[in-house]
Amino acid sequence: MTDHWPPSCLIIIPCLNEAAHIGPLLELLQPSARRLHARIVVVDGGSTDGTPEIVAGYARENPAVLLLENKKRLQSAAVNLAVKLLGDGVDYFIRIDAHGKYPDDYCDRLLEEAVATQADSVVVSMETVGSGLIQRAAAAAQNSKLGTGGSRHRHHTSGEWIDHGHHALMRIAAFRAVGGYDESFSHNEDAELDHRLRQAGYRIWLTARTRMTYFPRSTFRGLYLQYLGYGRGRARNILKHRVVPKLRQTAPLLILPLAALATSSFLHWILAVPFLCWAATCLVYGALLAISERDPKLLLAGPSVMIMHFAWSSGFWQQLLAAGFRRRAA
Repeated sequence: MTDHWPPSCLIIIPCLNEAAHIGPLLELLQPSARRLHARIVVVDGGSTDGTPEIVAGYARENPAVLLLENKKRLQSAAVNLAVKLLGDGVDYFIRIDAHGKYPDDYCDRLLEEAVATQADSVVVSMETVGSGLIQRAAAAAQNSKLGTGGSRHRHHTSGEWIDHGHHALMRIAAFRAVGGYDESFSHNEDAELDHRLRQAGYRIWLTARTRMTYFPRSTFRGLYLQYLGYGRGRARNILKHRVVPKLRQTAPLLILPLAALATSSFLHWILAVPFLCWAATCLVYGALLAISERDPKLLLAGPSVMIMHFAWSSGFWQQLLAAGFRRRAA
């Protein structure tokens, strides 16, 4: 708990090859950093597109901006490194995604919520937006309950205590008490950390006072690889903590088995029916969305949902089976 305003704070930006975004992001954050007397720490994972040089230029002009090298490349390692080197005597850190968009007062609102609620972690809702054909369709899919299963942080909220959300602000004492991010996780490290926070008695508040905008992958291949990683991460989380998946997570798990079952439809056509029903549901959803929004481009939201579900299911089962094989080999 802090009894002064503003609480001391680090603004941490993990990044990799974000030359197109890092400059405008630093321009946005510097007024907040001045108001809050905060340091902006950019932790670069080995960018080759000029990102470090851009950040170094800002650091020369503003001593509150600092560039760190993240040799492990992962975002989890980036945040751990910044907190380890610069977190002593600091109340909170705010995690910023280099590829996101934020309101001008984003950091101010997070700190106000942390002080008002005494939460150990303040998480935010995400609104996904896109500009190109595929990115716009992927955004519509990720904003839908069919695409995300009704995750609380994917939709508007009036403010509530939750189990997990998109990481925004965290009390450094709580972060350190549970050991920070598990750097063996390339995806889903936030949900894994939230599990340990809750197990240790810390509280997570989903704020209604601010939110972030996220830009999805602009190709189907990128979307597939992203959700493949999410599925693997969720399986690792379940294996590590022996937790039972939620219902909204259980449903997508069926997609890969249903696809495998459909390959046996030469034995009997009925074996393909469950898979075809799922595919039809996704495609009809995309069609209805395109009609309601009067935007034919959103027809691709249906295939986007299918890619997300199938990739998530594939990643989950790949990780689960690989873990089983490793146990047998041992």
